[in-house]
Amino acid sequence: MPTSAEARARVLFATFLLLLAGGGVAWWLFTARAHTTYELRSRDSVSGLIAGAPVEFHGVEVGKVAQVLLADPRTARVLIEVRKDAPVTSATVATVMGRGLAARGFTGYVYVSLEDGPGASGKPLVALSGQPYPQIALAPAQMVSIDTAVQQMNSNVQQVSTLLQSTFDASTVAAMKETMASLDRVTRTLAANSARLETILANAEKASVQVQPLLQASSATVRTVQAQLLPQVRAMLQGAEQAGARLEPLLASSQDAVWSLQFQVLPQAEQAMGRLDHLSATMDDAVTRFRSNPASLLRRAAVAPGPGEVAQ
Repeated sequence: MPTSAEARARVLFATFLLLLAGGGVAWWLFTARAHTTYELRSRDSVSGLIAGAPVEFHGVEVGKVAQVLLADPRTARVLIEVRKDAPVTSATVATVMGRGLAARGFTGYVYVSLEDGPGASGKPLVALSGQPYPQIALAPAQMVSIDTAVQQMNSNVQQVSTLLQSTFDASTVAAMKETMASLDRVTRTLAANSARLETILANAEKASVQVQPLLQASSATVRTVQAQLLPQVRAMLQGAEQAGARLEPLLASSQDAVWSLQFQVLPQAEQAMGRLDHLSATMDDAVTRFRSNPASLLRRAAVAPGPGEVAQ
């Protein structure tokens, strides 16, 4: 039986819905077959990481973030969908990173970076027993954004402020004020005595002008000493050395003469002096006897005194 236009429209709309649903199912099946779901577990903050964020392998986009869940109060659970042709193995390490100035918005975003870790065997990842998806090892997050930078700068400023407050206490400020006052007094003193300072500088300049001829004369004196006096001194030293060489034999012969005089002449002289002393004593005795008895010169033996004579 003939159908109305309204019935045809309903059929066409139902057919379109069926085709759309079939296309969605086909796309889902194609996507499910073309992508593999992996699980990440992180105890670090994953602030800024949202569903749809890109997943990169060595800088090349290979998938996206499917879900960001909370596994427990201290663990975040992230599901990512990665193309099957991506070389994800047991050596792959995931890192949540931030790119740009801010964690969200047009100036930056957070994404997942996949890299092969060193020293690990590249075996295919499989889900462990009791887990629905294979799990990729997760490295510490590396998110440097403007909000974290501002927070770090605020912390540094607070630390510097605390340090300044502890350093510039009341006594330090008082000492600084006293130092500034002393510097002010010194400046005023220098300003008041500027004329004297100028006079001193002028005198110093005049003295330097007068010192220059003295330095030149000193230089000439040094040159004269080097050119004339030093050669004469060297010649005198050489002459003294030659005289010393000539005196050495004379000193040796003098030493021999001293030894001969000491061990030969002096003993003989001493013996002669002893003999002279003995001779002098003998002559003295003879003179004494002659004075007492002149006749003893004519006689060898002494004559005994006669009667009434006294022995002399």
